[in-house]
Amino acid sequence: MHTFPLHPECPDLRRLADDPAEALLRAEADIVAAENAAEADRYRRLEDLEEAQQDGRGVTRRTFVAGAAATATALATAQFVTTSASFAATKTGTLIHVFLYGGLDGLSLVAPADDPVLAKARPDLLLGDDSLAVGRGFKLTSAFKPLEPWLKSGNLGFFPAVSDERLSRSHFQAADACNLGGLPGETGGRGWLDSLVDALGTGTAFRSVGIGSTLPRSLVGNNGALSLNNVGSLRLNGDDRYRAATEKAIKGLFTGINHPVQEAVQDGLGALATAQRLAAKPYQAAEGVEYKGVGNAFQQLAQLIKGGANVRVATVGMGGYDTHENQGTRDGGQLHRRLNELASAMAAFFTDLGEKSADVTIMVSSEFGRRVASNGGGTDHGHGGVVTVLSGRKLAGSLLGTWNGLDDLDSGDVPEYNNMFNVYGAVAQGRFGLTNAEVDKIFPRQKYRPMKLYA
Repeated sequence: MHTFPLHPECPDLRRLADDPAEALLRAEADIVAAENAAEADRYRRLEDLEEAQQDGRGVTRRTFVAGAAATATALATAQFVTTSASFAATKTGTLIHVFLYGGLDGLSLVAPADDPVLAKARPDLLLGDDSLAVGRGFKLTSAFKPLEPWLKSGNLGFFPAVSDERLSRSHFQAADACNLGGLPGETGGRGWLDSLVDALGTGTAFRSVGIGSTLPRSLVGNNGALSLNNVGSLRLNGDDRYRAATEKAIKGLFTGINHPVQEAVQDGLGALATAQRLAAKPYQAAEGVEYKGVGNAFQQLAQLIKGGANVRVATVGMGGYDTHENQGTRDGGQLHRRLNELASAMAAFFTDLGEKSADVTIMVSSEFGRRVASNGGGTDHGHGGVVTVLSGRKLAGSLLGTWNGLDDLDSGDVPEYNNMFNVYGAVAQGRFGLTNAEVDKIFPRQKYRPMKLYA
Protein backbone atom coordinates (compact mmCIF):
# COMPACT_ATOMS: atom_id res chain seq x y z
CA MET A 1 0.00 0.00 0.00
CA HIS A 2 1.34 3.44 -0.92
CA THR A 3 1.60 6.15 1.70
CA PHE A 4 0.04 9.36 0.36
CA PRO A 5 1.03 12.84 1.56
CA LEU A 6 -1.94 14.86 2.79
CA HIS A 7 -3.25 17.59 0.54
CA PRO A 8 -5.05 20.45 2.34
CA GLU A 9 -7.98 20.44 -0.07
CA CYS A 10 -8.20 16.71 -0.78
CA PRO A 11 -7.01 14.66 2.20
CA ASP A 12 -8.13 11.23 1.04
CA LEU A 13 -6.22 10.55 -2.18
CA ARG A 14 -6.39 6.77 -2.02
CA ARG A 15 -9.88 6.83 -3.47
CA LEU A 16 -8.57 8.42 -6.68
CA ALA A 17 -5.76 6.03 -7.66
CA ASP A 18 -3.17 3.68 -6.20
CA ASP A 19 -0.32 5.60 -7.79
CA PRO A 20 0.54 8.80 -5.85
CA ALA A 21 1.42 10.89 -8.91
CA GLU A 22 -1.82 10.03 -10.71
CA ALA A 23 -3.87 10.58 -7.56
CA LEU A 24 -2.29 14.00 -7.00
CA LEU A 25 -2.87 14.92 -10.63
CA ARG A 26 -6.54 14.02 -10.48
CA ALA A 27 -6.94 15.77 -7.14
CA GLU A 28 -5.53 18.95 -8.59
CA ALA A 29 -7.83 18.59 -11.59
CA ASP A 30 -10.84 18.39 -9.24
CA ILE A 31 -9.70 21.55 -7.47
CA VAL A 32 -9.14 23.44 -10.71
CA ALA A 33 -12.50 22.29 -12.05
CA ALA A 34 -14.16 23.69 -8.93
CA GLU A 35 -12.25 26.96 -9.35
CA ASN A 36 -13.33 27.18 -12.98
CA ALA A 37 -16.96 26.62 -12.06
CA ALA A 38 -16.82 29.32 -9.39
CA GLU A 39 -15.16 31.78 -11.75
CA ALA A 40 -17.67 31.04 -14.50
CA ASP A 41 -20.52 31.69 -12.09
CA ARG A 42 -18.95 34.96 -10.96
CA TYR A 43 -18.61 36.19 -14.53
CA ARG A 44 -22.18 35.27 -15.35
CA ARG A 45 -23.30 37.56 -12.54
CA LEU A 46 -21.25 40.53 -13.73
CA GLU A 47 -23.53 43.06 -15.39
CA ASP A 48 -20.86 44.81 -17.42
CA LEU A 49 -18.67 42.83 -19.86
CA GLU A 50 -16.08 45.59 -19.88
CA GLU A 51 -15.85 45.47 -16.11
CA ALA A 52 -15.25 41.72 -16.35
CA GLN A 53 -12.45 42.23 -18.85
CA GLN A 54 -10.84 44.97 -16.77
CA ASP A 55 -11.13 42.91 -13.63
CA GLY A 56 -8.23 40.81 -14.92
CA ARG A 57 -9.02 37.77 -12.82
CA GLY A 58 -10.42 34.35 -13.59
CA VAL A 59 -9.05 31.28 -15.28
CA THR A 60 -6.52 33.21 -17.37
CA ARG A 61 -4.66 34.10 -14.18
CA ARG A 62 -5.13 30.81 -12.46
CA THR A 63 -2.14 29.53 -10.50
CA PHE A 64 -1.56 25.82 -10.05
CA VAL A 65 -1.46 24.24 -6.62
CA ALA A 66 2.16 24.22 -5.44
CA GLY A 67 4.17 21.24 -4.30
CA ALA A 68 3.81 17.59 -5.19
CA ALA A 69 0.61 17.97 -7.20
CA ALA A 70 2.21 20.50 -9.55
CA THR A 71 5.22 18.23 -9.97
CA ALA A 72 2.94 15.31 -10.86
CA THR A 73 1.21 17.48 -13.44
CA ALA A 74 4.50 18.45 -15.07
CA LEU A 75 5.64 14.83 -15.25
CA ALA A 76 2.36 13.60 -16.67
CA THR A 77 2.20 16.23 -19.40
CA ALA A 78 5.86 16.57 -20.37
CA GLN A 79 5.43 14.25 -23.33
CA PHE A 80 2.96 16.69 -24.90
CA VAL A 81 4.58 20.07 -24.41
CA THR A 82 6.83 21.75 -26.96
CA THR A 83 9.08 24.68 -26.10
CA SER A 84 8.19 26.85 -29.08
CA ALA A 85 5.09 27.73 -31.04
CA SER A 86 4.94 28.61 -34.72
CA PHE A 87 2.31 30.87 -36.23
CA ALA A 88 3.38 30.73 -39.87
CA ALA A 89 1.10 29.53 -42.63
CA THR A 90 0.96 25.74 -42.54
CA LYS A 91 2.70 23.94 -45.41
CA THR A 92 1.22 20.80 -46.90
CA GLY A 93 2.57 17.37 -47.70
CA THR A 94 4.91 14.90 -46.02
CA LEU A 95 8.69 14.47 -46.23
CA ILE A 96 10.14 11.15 -45.09
CA HIS A 97 13.90 10.95 -44.57
CA VAL A 98 15.26 7.40 -44.74
CA PHE A 99 18.79 7.20 -43.35
CA LEU A 100 20.96 4.20 -44.30
CA TYR A 101 23.45 3.65 -41.50
CA GLY A 102 26.88 2.32 -42.39
CA GLY A 103 27.75 4.27 -45.54
CA LEU A 104 26.00 3.19 -48.74
CA ASP A 105 28.20 2.39 -51.73
CA GLY A 106 26.40 4.65 -54.17
CA LEU A 107 28.15 3.17 -57.19
CA SER A 108 26.48 -0.15 -56.42
CA LEU A 109 23.12 1.60 -56.52
CA VAL A 110 23.39 3.82 -59.56
CA ALA A 111 26.50 4.25 -61.74
CA PRO A 112 27.62 5.40 -65.18
CA ALA A 113 27.24 2.55 -67.65
CA ASP A 114 30.38 1.02 -69.20
CA ASP A 115 32.69 3.45 -67.41
CA PRO A 116 36.39 2.57 -67.94
CA VAL A 117 37.40 3.93 -64.52
CA LEU A 118 34.93 1.64 -62.79
CA ALA A 119 35.86 -1.32 -64.97
CA LYS A 120 39.48 -0.97 -63.84
CA ALA A 121 38.89 -0.01 -60.18
CA ARG A 122 36.11 -2.45 -59.25
CA PRO A 123 35.76 -5.24 -61.83
CA ASP A 124 34.14 -7.50 -59.20
CA LEU A 125 31.48 -4.94 -58.21
CA LEU A 126 30.12 -3.70 -61.54
CA LEU A 127 26.37 -3.53 -62.08
CA GLY A 128 25.13 -6.39 -64.23
CA ASP A 129 23.26 -6.69 -67.50
CA ASP A 130 20.00 -6.92 -65.57
CA SER A 131 20.37 -3.29 -64.47
CA LEU A 132 17.70 -0.69 -65.22
CA ALA A 133 18.36 2.23 -67.57
CA VAL A 134 18.61 5.67 -65.96
CA GLY A 135 18.98 9.05 -67.66
CA ARG A 136 22.29 10.60 -68.80
CA GLY A 137 23.97 7.27 -69.42
CA PHE A 138 23.56 5.79 -65.93
CA LYS A 139 22.14 2.45 -64.88
CA LEU A 140 20.40 1.31 -61.70
CA THR A 141 20.86 -1.90 -59.74
CA SER A 142 18.28 -4.60 -60.38
CA ALA A 143 17.65 -4.59 -56.62
CA PHE A 144 15.47 -1.55 -57.29
CA LYS A 145 13.28 -3.46 -59.73
CA PRO A 146 10.21 -3.05 -57.42
CA LEU A 147 10.43 0.71 -58.07
CA GLU A 148 10.65 0.43 -61.85
CA PRO A 149 7.09 1.74 -62.43
CA TRP A 150 8.01 4.99 -60.61
CA LEU A 151 11.29 5.21 -62.51
CA LYS A 152 9.42 4.99 -65.81
CA SER A 153 6.78 7.52 -64.73
CA GLY A 154 9.43 10.08 -63.75
CA ASN A 155 8.84 9.93 -59.99
CA LEU A 156 12.14 8.29 -59.00
CA GLY A 157 15.47 10.07 -59.26
CA PHE A 158 19.04 10.06 -57.96
CA PHE A 159 21.59 12.72 -57.03
CA PRO A 160 25.09 11.24 -57.55
CA ALA A 161 28.38 12.47 -56.06
CA VAL A 162 26.81 13.96 -52.92
CA SER A 163 29.03 14.97 -50.01
CA ASP A 164 30.14 17.87 -47.81
CA GLU A 165 33.55 19.02 -46.63
CA ARG A 166 32.39 18.61 -43.01
CA LEU A 167 32.10 14.82 -43.38
CA SER A 168 34.97 12.61 -42.24
CA ARG A 169 35.26 8.85 -42.73
CA SER A 170 34.07 8.27 -39.17
CA HIS A 171 30.58 6.76 -39.00
CA PHE A 172 29.74 8.68 -35.83
CA GLN A 173 31.03 12.06 -36.99
CA ALA A 174 29.57 11.85 -40.48
CA ALA A 175 26.15 10.57 -39.37
CA ASP A 176 26.03 13.31 -36.74
CA ALA A 177 26.79 16.02 -39.28
CA CYS A 178 24.23 14.63 -41.74
CA ASN A 179 21.47 14.56 -39.12
CA LEU A 180 22.27 17.96 -37.67
CA GLY A 181 22.77 19.68 -41.00
CA GLY A 182 26.30 20.70 -40.05
CA LEU A 183 28.69 20.31 -37.14
CA PRO A 184 27.33 20.35 -33.56
CA GLY A 185 28.97 23.72 -32.89
CA GLU A 186 27.26 25.21 -35.94
CA THR A 187 23.79 23.90 -35.15
CA GLY A 188 23.70 23.94 -31.37
CA GLY A 189 23.06 20.21 -31.51
CA ARG A 190 19.66 20.71 -33.13
CA GLY A 191 18.52 18.39 -35.92
CA TRP A 192 17.92 19.81 -39.39
CA LEU A 193 14.46 18.28 -39.64
CA ASP A 194 13.45 19.91 -36.37
CA SER A 195 14.61 23.24 -37.80
CA LEU A 196 12.55 22.47 -40.89
CA VAL A 197 9.45 22.03 -38.74
CA ASP A 198 9.79 25.68 -37.69
CA ALA A 199 9.08 26.70 -41.28
CA LEU A 200 6.05 24.42 -41.66
CA GLY A 201 3.66 26.26 -39.36
CA THR A 202 1.38 24.84 -36.72
CA GLY A 203 0.22 21.24 -36.83
CA THR A 204 -0.79 18.21 -34.83
CA ALA A 205 1.43 16.34 -32.39
CA PHE A 206 2.17 13.97 -35.29
CA ARG A 207 3.73 16.70 -37.44
CA SER A 208 7.22 15.23 -36.76
CA VAL A 209 7.59 11.51 -36.10
CA GLY A 210 10.55 9.18 -35.83
CA ILE A 211 9.72 5.52 -36.42
CA GLY A 212 11.92 3.54 -34.07
CA SER A 213 12.80 3.04 -30.43
CA THR A 214 14.91 6.21 -30.20
CA LEU A 215 14.55 9.66 -31.69
CA PRO A 216 17.13 10.32 -34.44
CA ARG A 217 19.41 13.32 -34.13
CA SER A 218 17.71 14.95 -37.12
CA LEU A 219 14.50 15.42 -35.06
CA VAL A 220 16.09 16.53 -31.80
CA GLY A 221 15.22 20.11 -30.93
CA ASN A 222 12.37 22.40 -29.99
CA ASN A 223 9.30 20.88 -31.62
CA GLY A 224 8.55 17.80 -29.52
CA ALA A 225 8.88 15.11 -32.18
CA LEU A 226 7.30 11.76 -31.34
CA SER A 227 9.31 8.55 -31.36
CA LEU A 228 7.37 5.30 -31.67
CA ASN A 229 7.83 1.75 -32.89
CA ASN A 230 4.19 1.41 -33.84
CA VAL A 231 1.03 3.47 -33.67
CA GLY A 232 -0.39 1.39 -30.83
CA SER A 233 2.65 2.13 -28.65
CA LEU A 234 1.65 5.79 -28.26
CA ARG A 235 -0.08 5.92 -24.91
CA LEU A 236 -0.14 7.90 -21.68
CA ASN A 237 2.20 6.47 -19.06
CA GLY A 238 0.64 5.10 -15.91
CA ASP A 239 -1.79 2.55 -14.56
CA ASP A 240 -4.22 1.26 -17.20
CA ARG A 241 -7.07 1.38 -14.70
CA TYR A 242 -6.81 5.14 -14.32
CA ARG A 243 -5.62 6.15 -17.79
CA ALA A 244 -8.94 7.56 -18.99
CA ALA A 245 -9.41 9.50 -15.77
CA THR A 246 -5.84 10.83 -15.96
CA GLU A 247 -6.37 12.02 -19.54
CA LYS A 248 -9.55 13.77 -18.42
CA ALA A 249 -7.68 15.39 -15.55
CA ILE A 250 -4.92 16.67 -17.83
CA LYS A 251 -7.46 18.10 -20.22
CA GLY A 252 -9.21 19.90 -17.37
CA LEU A 253 -5.97 21.32 -16.02
CA PHE A 254 -4.94 22.84 -19.31
CA THR A 255 -8.24 24.26 -20.53
CA GLY A 256 -8.82 28.00 -20.45
CA ILE A 257 -5.36 29.02 -19.19
CA ASN A 258 -4.65 31.36 -22.14
CA HIS A 259 -1.11 30.04 -22.65
CA PRO A 260 0.69 28.29 -25.55
CA VAL A 261 1.03 25.19 -23.37
CA GLN A 262 -2.74 24.73 -23.62
CA GLU A 263 -2.53 24.16 -27.38
CA ALA A 264 0.42 21.78 -27.00
CA VAL A 265 -1.35 19.67 -24.39
CA GLN A 266 -4.58 19.57 -26.39
CA ASP A 267 -2.55 18.47 -29.44
CA GLY A 268 -0.98 15.75 -27.33
CA LEU A 269 -4.32 14.49 -26.11
CA GLY A 270 -5.57 14.58 -29.67
CA ALA A 271 -2.59 12.47 -30.71
CA LEU A 272 -3.45 9.91 -28.05
CA ALA A 273 -7.03 9.77 -29.28
CA THR A 274 -5.89 9.39 -32.89
CA ALA A 275 -3.43 6.63 -32.00
CA GLN A 276 -6.03 4.78 -29.98
CA ARG A 277 -8.53 5.05 -32.82
CA LEU A 278 -6.06 3.78 -35.42
CA ALA A 279 -4.80 0.96 -33.22
CA ALA A 280 -8.30 -0.19 -32.27
CA LYS A 281 -8.45 -2.54 -35.25
CA PRO A 282 -5.79 -4.31 -37.34
CA TYR A 283 -4.41 -2.18 -40.15
CA GLN A 284 -5.63 -3.16 -43.61
CA ALA A 285 -3.19 -2.30 -46.36
CA ALA A 286 -4.32 -1.86 -49.95
CA GLU A 287 -4.96 -5.03 -51.91
CA GLY A 288 -1.78 -6.85 -52.87
CA VAL A 289 0.46 -4.81 -50.54
CA GLU A 290 2.71 -6.71 -48.15
CA TYR A 291 5.17 -5.08 -45.75
CA LYS A 292 8.35 -6.92 -44.73
CA GLY A 293 11.55 -5.96 -42.93
CA VAL A 294 12.03 -2.19 -42.97
CA GLY A 295 8.62 -2.09 -44.62
CA ASN A 296 7.08 -2.47 -41.17
CA ALA A 297 8.24 1.08 -40.38
CA PHE A 298 6.63 2.33 -43.59
CA GLN A 299 3.43 0.55 -42.62
CA GLN A 300 3.22 2.65 -39.45
CA LEU A 301 3.58 5.80 -41.53
CA ALA A 302 0.95 4.62 -43.99
CA GLN A 303 -1.42 4.02 -41.09
CA LEU A 304 -0.83 7.53 -39.76
CA ILE A 305 -1.06 9.29 -43.13
CA LYS A 306 -4.13 7.41 -44.32
CA GLY A 307 -5.68 7.86 -40.87
CA GLY A 308 -5.48 11.65 -41.10
CA ALA A 309 -2.72 12.22 -38.52
CA ASN A 310 -1.24 15.05 -40.63
CA VAL A 311 2.37 13.90 -40.58
CA ARG A 312 4.67 16.55 -42.03
CA VAL A 313 8.16 15.18 -41.34
CA ALA A 314 9.10 11.59 -40.52
CA THR A 315 12.20 9.44 -40.31
CA VAL A 316 13.02 5.78 -40.89
CA GLY A 317 16.42 4.24 -40.14
CA MET A 318 17.94 1.16 -41.75
CA GLY A 319 21.29 -0.43 -40.95
CA GLY A 320 23.54 -2.96 -42.67
CA TYR A 321 25.33 -0.74 -45.22
CA ASP A 322 28.90 -0.93 -43.90
CA THR A 323 29.96 -3.39 -46.60
CA HIS A 324 33.69 -3.93 -46.14
CA GLU A 325 33.33 -7.51 -47.40
CA ASN A 326 30.83 -9.81 -49.13
CA GLN A 327 29.22 -6.75 -50.69
CA GLY A 328 28.02 -8.30 -53.95
CA THR A 329 26.02 -6.64 -56.71
CA ARG A 330 23.64 -9.35 -57.88
CA ASP A 331 21.02 -11.59 -56.31
CA GLY A 332 22.52 -13.20 -53.24
CA GLY A 333 24.90 -10.34 -52.49
CA GLN A 334 24.59 -8.67 -49.11
CA LEU A 335 24.13 -5.13 -50.44
CA HIS A 336 21.76 -6.27 -53.18
CA ARG A 337 19.50 -7.86 -50.57
CA ARG A 338 19.45 -4.75 -48.40
CA LEU A 339 18.66 -2.48 -51.33
CA ASN A 340 15.95 -4.82 -52.56
CA GLU A 341 14.33 -4.82 -49.10
CA LEU A 342 14.37 -1.02 -49.13
CA ALA A 343 12.97 -0.73 -52.66
CA SER A 344 10.23 -3.28 -51.92
CA ALA A 345 9.22 -1.32 -48.81
CA MET A 346 9.08 2.00 -50.66
CA ALA A 347 7.06 0.45 -53.49
CA ALA A 348 4.62 -1.13 -51.03
CA PHE A 349 4.26 2.20 -49.21
CA PHE A 350 3.48 4.28 -52.31
CA THR A 351 1.10 1.60 -53.60
CA ASP A 352 -0.65 1.50 -50.24
CA LEU A 353 -1.02 5.29 -50.11
CA GLY A 354 -2.67 5.40 -53.52
CA GLU A 355 -3.74 8.95 -54.36
CA LYS A 356 -2.28 10.22 -51.08
CA SER A 357 1.22 9.48 -52.42
CA ALA A 358 0.90 12.64 -54.53
CA ASP A 359 1.64 14.66 -51.38
CA VAL A 360 4.55 12.52 -50.16
CA THR A 361 8.29 12.66 -50.86
CA ILE A 362 10.84 10.10 -49.65
CA MET A 363 14.51 11.08 -49.51
CA VAL A 364 17.08 8.32 -48.89
CA SER A 365 20.64 9.16 -47.86
CA SER A 366 23.60 7.80 -45.90
CA GLU A 367 26.47 9.27 -43.88
CA PHE A 368 28.98 8.93 -46.72
CA GLY A 369 29.77 6.99 -49.89
CA ARG A 370 32.57 4.49 -50.32
CA ARG A 371 35.86 4.24 -52.18
CA VAL A 372 35.71 3.79 -55.96
CA ALA A 373 38.13 0.85 -55.88
CA SER A 374 37.05 -2.42 -54.30
CA ASN A 375 39.12 -4.02 -51.58
CA GLY A 376 38.64 -7.54 -52.91
CA GLY A 377 35.01 -8.21 -52.08
CA GLY A 378 33.82 -4.99 -50.51
CA THR A 379 34.55 -1.28 -50.25
CA ASP A 380 36.04 1.05 -47.66
CA HIS A 381 34.73 4.35 -46.34
CA GLY A 382 34.80 7.21 -48.81
CA HIS A 383 32.86 10.24 -50.01
CA GLY A 384 30.58 11.11 -52.91
CA GLY A 385 27.45 9.11 -52.06
CA VAL A 386 23.98 9.01 -53.60
CA VAL A 387 20.71 10.60 -52.49
CA THR A 388 17.55 8.89 -53.76
CA VAL A 389 14.24 10.73 -54.17
CA LEU A 390 10.84 9.10 -54.65
CA SER A 391 8.08 11.67 -55.01
CA GLY A 392 4.43 11.81 -55.86
CA ARG A 393 5.29 14.75 -58.10
CA LYS A 394 7.21 14.28 -61.37
CA LEU A 395 10.93 14.99 -61.06
CA ALA A 396 13.17 16.94 -63.40
CA GLY A 397 14.89 13.71 -64.43
CA SER A 398 15.98 10.31 -63.20
CA LEU A 399 19.56 11.56 -62.75
CA LEU A 400 19.56 14.88 -60.93
CA GLY A 401 22.17 17.49 -60.13
CA THR A 402 25.70 17.69 -61.51
CA TRP A 403 27.84 14.85 -62.83
CA ASN A 404 31.31 15.49 -64.27
CA GLY A 405 32.63 11.94 -64.50
CA LEU A 406 35.26 9.88 -62.69
CA ASP A 407 38.37 11.00 -64.55
CA ASP A 408 39.58 13.13 -61.64
CA LEU A 409 38.95 11.27 -58.38
CA ASP A 410 39.21 12.91 -54.98
CA SER A 411 41.96 10.83 -53.34
CA GLY A 412 40.30 7.69 -54.66
CA ASP A 413 36.75 8.87 -53.88
CA VAL A 414 33.89 10.13 -56.01
CA PRO A 415 34.26 13.95 -56.06
CA GLU A 416 31.68 16.18 -54.41
CA TYR A 417 29.72 17.50 -57.37
CA ASN A 418 26.54 18.08 -55.34
CA ASN A 419 26.68 19.45 -51.82
CA MET A 420 24.70 17.30 -49.42
CA PHE A 421 22.93 20.16 -47.68
CA ASN A 422 22.00 21.82 -50.96
CA VAL A 423 20.39 18.50 -51.93
CA TYR A 424 18.59 18.22 -48.59
CA GLY A 425 17.47 21.81 -48.94
CA ALA A 426 16.26 21.31 -52.51
CA VAL A 427 14.15 18.32 -51.47
CA ALA A 428 12.64 20.21 -48.51
CA GLN A 429 12.08 23.31 -50.63
CA GLY A 430 10.46 21.32 -53.41
CA ARG A 431 8.20 19.42 -51.05
CA PHE A 432 6.99 22.39 -49.02
CA GLY A 433 7.51 25.40 -51.26
CA LEU A 434 10.03 27.06 -48.94
CA THR A 435 11.83 30.27 -49.82
CA ASN A 436 15.61 30.34 -50.12
CA ALA A 437 15.74 32.35 -46.90
CA GLU A 438 13.74 29.67 -45.06
CA VAL A 439 16.15 26.99 -46.26
CA ASP A 440 19.12 29.11 -45.14
CA LYS A 441 17.77 29.03 -41.58
CA ILE A 442 17.67 25.22 -41.61
CA PHE A 443 21.40 24.86 -42.36
CA PRO A 444 23.48 27.35 -40.35
CA ARG A 445 26.83 28.40 -41.86
CA GLN A 446 25.63 27.07 -45.21
CA LYS A 447 24.67 29.41 -48.03
CA TYR A 448 21.93 27.50 -49.82
CA ARG A 449 22.29 27.13 -53.57
CA PRO A 450 18.99 25.97 -55.11
CA MET A 451 18.95 22.83 -57.25
CA LYS A 452 16.35 21.80 -59.79
CA LEU A 453 14.26 18.94 -58.45
CA TYR A 454 10.88 18.95 -60.21
CA ALA A 455 9.94 19.09 -63.85
